[in-house]
Amino acid sequence: MAAAELAGVFAVYKPAGVAWGRVREAVETRLLRELNAAPGRAPRQQVRFLPASAPGGGGAVGLVAARLPVLADHPLVRGPRFKKLKIGAGHRLDVKASGVFVLGIGHGNKLLTDRYNCHLTRVYTVGGLFGKATDDFSETGNLVEKTTFDHITREKLERILAVIQGTNQKALLMYSNIDMKTQEAYELAVKGLIRPMGKSPPIITAVRCLQFALPEFQLEIHCLHETQQYLRKMVHEIGLELKSSAVCTQVRRIRDGVFTVDDALPRTQWNLQSIQEAIQSCQLKVETELEKTLGHGENSLLHQLGEGWRHS
Repeated sequence: MAAAELAGVFAVYKPAGVAWGRVREAVETRLLRELNAAPGRAPRQQVRFLPASAPGGGGAVGLVAARLPVLADHPLVRGPRFKKLKIGAGHRLDVKASGVFVLGIGHGNKLLTDRYNCHLTRVYTVGGLFGKATDDFSETGNLVEKTTFDHITREKLERILAVIQGTNQKALLMYSNIDMKTQEAYELAVKGLIRPMGKSPPIITAVRCLQFALPEFQLEIHCLHETQQYLRKMVHEIGLELKSSAVCTQVRRIRDGVFTVDDALPRTQWNLQSIQEAIQSCQLKVETELEKTLGHGENSLLHQLGEGWRHS
């Protein structure tokens, strides 16, 4: 049955201007419609004794055994087989943001929790515009002030980005609770696998300038525990550091853990077949990333996830 294969995690592409909850509802509605339209099991049969005329006539009436479908199994009586699917959302995107949005179905909801506990890195492209400031740090907010920006160069911007990355690297080490003098810390650092052990403020693990053409610029930001509004505020603060102002023109998530834009299903593919294929194709990728991040031990989260997949 198609529903039996519909358990795991997958990614869709959330467009800007749409709430994440509406995206989840749209996926659920489409899946329910297709699941209920698929051929179901044949109605159960029951034996009934029906009146029948005796052979030769004469008005005598007897009973004859017949197999008839159970009326309770008729679609018009039973109603739709599937009325609700348990679809969970991974790290959310606000209304103005777009990009990779991870969802889970069935046991995939537990995998979403496990992914959250792994503190995986997410990557965004963030657009900025020098020369003005707004009350919500976005281009569509209420204008607060206008400033000059001709003095800004790419070199000056990249120096500010280097300072931001250095400051956040210190915060990452502090929240990782790892003794930096140990061999374990050295090996994790070499692999780029140092993570916070629990909750922490937003941390920028890497940031670089992708495009620079005054007054516009675009950044690539790798981060942990962020919100999209935090990234917009970061653009605003970069403008202040450069003795100007800046607003955020776009926040687009291009990666969430192992899920990239290439893995994210566009709206035209929010259907049963595409989602089943996406769930199956991502399983190995998720296992590989967790193996890289968490190791091989029997008590590791990777081992537990593997057991959960095999028994689901």
